Amino acid sequence: MARLIRVIVALVAVLLVAAVGVFVVSNHRIAARYALPTHAPFAGVGSADSATLARGEHFATAIGKCEGCHGADFGGQIFIDGPAVFGHFVGPNITRDAGGVGSAYTDADYELAIRHGFAPNGRALVFMPSDNFSRLDDADLSALILFLEHAPPVHRALSPTRFGPVARALLVAGKLPIFAAARIDQNAPHLPAPPVGATAAYGAYMAVVAGCTGCHGAGLGGGHVPGTPASFKAASNLTPLGIGQWTEADFFRALRQGVDPSGVALDPFMPVHETRLMTDTEIHALWAYLHTVPPRPFGSR
Repeated sequence: MARLIRVIVALVAVLLVAAVGVFVVSNHRIAARYALPTHAPFAGVGSADSATLARGEHFATAIGKCEGCHGADFGGQIFIDGPAVFGHFVGPNITRDAGGVGSAYTDADYELAIRHGFAPNGRALVFMPSDNFSRLDDADLSALILFLEHAPPVHRALSPTRFGPVARALLVAGKLPIFAAARIDQNAPHLPAPPVGATAAYGAYMAVVAGCTGCHGAGLGGGHVPGTPASFKAASNLTPLGIGQWTEADFFRALRQGVDPSGVALDPFMPVHETRLMTDTEIHALWAYLHTVPPRPFGSR
């Protein structure tokens, strides 16, 4: 019996040491600070004419899908409310209300958050998909910032984001890639987008900034999305090995109506509420780009 007690005590001690280690390492990663990029400073947003604001709203909804985390009115919301052991994740209020981050953000601060994935104080933003938005060119980014700066202020009390022990353990193990800032080349130059048109070049731009590569992988081969629960359905293969038998009309129905060629509803994880707002030109461009993607097996991302 005494030996069993010693074994139990030793196991408890090991678990306690491991738990403390996970807490310390995860705290270090959560609190990490990033240096300002060394590329040329963001030039600013220009004037808020109606066409620019409309373009910004389109990017915020159909392309950037900002409301998925920040709410339909951009006033913030809980977007993951898992068991206490996992965590509670909140998209902040990004309007100009006194309680929103927009009340204190400058144009340059918005640029750091959107394209670089960290706050003005250098801390990495949680679940901010800046590895997609880092490709946004200055004109599209300016339109988006102007729209957010002119969006109606929303007053909403929000609970803070909390990391549970499971989320912390996954973060330490490298299985919860929620800090895009760590994956971005922070000093890469920001290039202009291809001209808007139903071209493969513009479709390649859309595939990144609209988040297609974020879920389906850089090679669009599909598979399990890193950082999502194992129960989540894997993203589809968008290469010719996955949708090679689709027609362009099938592709339009998928993005506009959320059904596959046989009429079966796509997985709810597919953001059809947003993709249905994409323009015909943007969808044509994506379709043109997919025809240039090399075939890849499912799961290759």
